[in-house]
Amino acid sequence: MIKIYHNPRCRKSRAGLEYLKTNNKEFEIVEYLNQPLTVDELSKLLKKLNVPVQDLVRKQEAYYKSDLKGKTFTEQQWLEILVKNPKLIRRPIIETEKKAIIAEDLSVLGNFF
Repeated sequence: MIKIYHNPRCRKSRAGLEYLKTNNKEFEIVEYLNQPLTVDELSKLLKKLNVPVQDLVRKQEAYYKSDLKGKTFTEQQWLEILVKNPKLIRRPIIETEKKAIIAEDLSVLGNFF
């Protein structure tokens, strides 16, 4: 089953959702702002994404700029920050059983499935 980690207020996230619908993919929507991920869930998702946790951070968010920019955190600390501040997580993330991708650019999805 495909999951899309979705924020309905985000243009890129809505486009990712539309892509799945248009391409007749069966999927589950996870509105991660309303259903926050746990540290364990986020850690497992990062393994599927195969990126460092810092690559998951939305650096244009005001909270990042005011409180986090220029500071050094461990992976565990970043995970805890993202769980407490899910708005900082890039989106949409599309996950299958074996892998996941940050689908800000929909062109990456053609080779994903």
